[in-house]
Amino acid sequence: MDAVRRNNVTLTGNPQGPAVLLAHGFGCDQNMWRLTLPALVEDYRVVLFDYVGSGRSDPSAFSPDRYASLEGYARDVVEICEALDVRDAVFVGHSVSSMIGVLAADMAPERIGALVMVAPSPRYIDDTGYRGGFSAQDIDELLDALESNYLGWSAAMAPVIMGNAGRPELGEELKNSFCATDPDMARVFARTTFLSDSRDDLKRVRVPTLVLECSDDAIAPREVGAFVHRAIPGSTLVTLDATGHCPHMSAPEATNEAITRFLADLR
Repeated sequence: MDAVRRNNVTLTGNPQGPAVLLAHGFGCDQNMWRLTLPALVEDYRVVLFDYVGSGRSDPSAFSPDRYASLEGYARDVVEICEALDVRDAVFVGHSVSSMIGVLAADMAPERIGALVMVAPSPRYIDDTGYRGGFSAQDIDELLDALESNYLGWSAAMAPVIMGNAGRPELGEELKNSFCATDPDMARVFARTTFLSDSRDDLKRVRVPTLVLECSDDAIAPREVGAFVHRAIPGSTLVTLDATGHCPHMSAPEATNEAITRFLADLR
């Protein structure tokens, strides 16, 4: 049960129901799913956890080498599923966790039976024939700022990531979550997140997949959602009437409705 302790796993919901894993994004923790839980706990066995280096995970388990790639985080997901004997789970991943879920499903197909990608991006840097939303220089400057002044970077970037300028409390919550993360561990996760290229991994997805994009997202523009949808055979793309990169926080009703409709279709 090392994975349960290491990743601060929390179990809630219906223990007899199908398993749903909720996986947070960079700089966040499992608390960010609190507005999603009411829509799931009656019918589903819900598994929440914190990636190592985030939330209340075990900081002594952090390894810069292991977490220098998304595969390290995906191995943690698989080990959580093994420790709980979870099979055919629905993996709901926010942002970079969407790609971690893709890798986990490829590593252990018996453990992950479906994917829900919330504001996914397989590559943040623009490439020939691909718009990720950022130039290589943009990402270099972002990472340099994070390296030199993590708290200042958090204060500046959280409102941009969250969007919804008319609701500053959302950006403040995200900033506080960033600031609660150990800066050295956050730097590793940030480089892994923003420099990864998971586009080829999408082609190997063979499970039912829901792609949720926002109508206006500065971090994952709609071209990215369309790319992910095209790359995954048989996937479903839903554009939420939501702004920002965290619709499960800023538009929980629309997000929950899309997720629960997808889950109902699987049963």
